[in-house]
Amino acid sequence: MKYKTRRRKPNRRQSLLKQLIFIFLVILGILVYNKIFNNQAQKPSEAQLQEINEHKFIKEIAPLAQKSQKESQVLASITIAQACLESNFGKSELASKYHNLFGVKASDDVPKVSLATQEYENGQWVTVQGVFRVYPNFADSVSAHTQLFLYGTTWNSKQYASVLSATDYKTAAKAVQNSGYATDPTYADKLINMIETYHLNQYDKSSSI
Repeated sequence: MKYKTRRRKPNRRQSLLKQLIFIFLVILGILVYNKIFNNQAQKPSEAQLQEINEHKFIKEIAPLAQKSQKESQVLASITIAQACLESNFGKSELASKYHNLFGVKASDDVPKVSLATQEYENGQWVTVQGVFRVYPNFADSVSAHTQLFLYGTTWNSKQYASVLSATDYKTAAKAVQNSGYATDPTYADKLINMIETYHLNQYDKSSSI
């Protein structure tokens, strides 16, 4: 005599629980993936952060340079390019701590600090100790830079007359170098490259300040 075996009915609760677990895992996986993907997409690279900071520095200095141009006729693009080049976009110790954007040396009884610096001597770069001016803010640093071009040095009041008379940034950059502003033989080329890379000549045309 044969006996029929009963098939065990599936436990509905267990089946529902498995489905819920599966759905939960799928949703969790999607959330984790989206979080990782969004973080990678939104997090700027080191190069992007550097570019952002460079443009932020330019935007901070530009109004000061434009004000200087109105007062002295020194092209704003030249002032901004020199500030970027000399201070590494405001990141140098001299700029970030002492607000000296242009590497202005100190003499007489003025606030000053002694720091190591690079000078081009006898065809090579050498590290020397320099004594530099300390300023309370960037505005005073730009103002002192303007005064130098306007009134020259103690030994030559007309030293930077060719910079003041220049009407385009290339001529002005070459005038800065030829007037003896820096010891770097490629200084003018570096200023021109800086201006063209960051389109700094756009600030020469603004009269809104």
